[in-house]
Amino acid sequence: MSRLVIKLGTGLLTEAHGTGLDAAQFERLTGEIAALVLAGHECLVVTSGAVGAGLTALGQAERPAELAAVQACAAIGQSRLMRFYGELFERHGLLAAQVLLTHSDLDSRTRQANARNTLLRLLAAKRVVPVINENDTVAVEELRFGDNDRLSAEVATLVRADLLILLTSAHGLAPGGDASGAPIPVVEDVDAAMVHAGASRGRFSMGGMQSKLQAVKSAVEAGVPAVIAHGRVPGLLARVVAGETVGTRFPVRTEVNRGS
Repeated sequence: MSRLVIKLGTGLLTEAHGTGLDAAQFERLTGEIAALVLAGHECLVVTSGAVGAGLTALGQAERPAELAAVQACAAIGQSRLMRFYGELFERHGLLAAQVLLTHSDLDSRTRQANARNTLLRLLAAKRVVPVINENDTVAVEELRFGDNDRLSAEVATLVRADLLILLTSAHGLAPGGDASGAPIPVVEDVDAAMVHAGASRGRFSMGGMQSKLQAVKSAVEAGVPAVIAHGRVPGLLARVVAGETVGTRFPVRTEVNRGS
């Protein structure tokens, strides 16, 4: 059995042609994650979507330009976001545990240790799914750039995950950044692969393939392999965990022992 960090981006969790949370997506993704937990895997979810949920509650059609207004949307939307997770995981006999972190929490040795101890204790309960988001009311890094990509890599490193899965609206890393092209199945040199990262972002997300590759590089260098795959393909999550060739897989590089 494995310890998985699963990152769900804003583009996956909001309606394709609207501003609200996509209830059908939430139901399917939580069901697939629940199946992994019930099969014995430990799953931590790093989620975006609070800003989109807040925009819906306020009746706004576009993401505001002012940072404080974005933070206010996140504050309003966070409780709505967790209500979705709580109700849907409960259908499978699981509990959702809200965990709000900032990068400064993970830079401090004391707070990092506290966060790790809390997450590991939640996982030890077996039927609990930690649902992690940046504390957007006091931190702004992921609101400006990253869409929780970096945070997911930091969490994966913190709990010594066996795999980081970045679910996005692309099938993986495609040659030349062509979203319609077949993804590169395996990438061993993340730096060299940066040439394929496009700068496109969704309507409400602040990430992109560049942000995801930077997160992947951080995870792989810390010893955590990663996968980037399409989060709107039913059943794909289980296939990734089973080791099938879907999306783009980033293995941990092993250095050759020249003295042997």
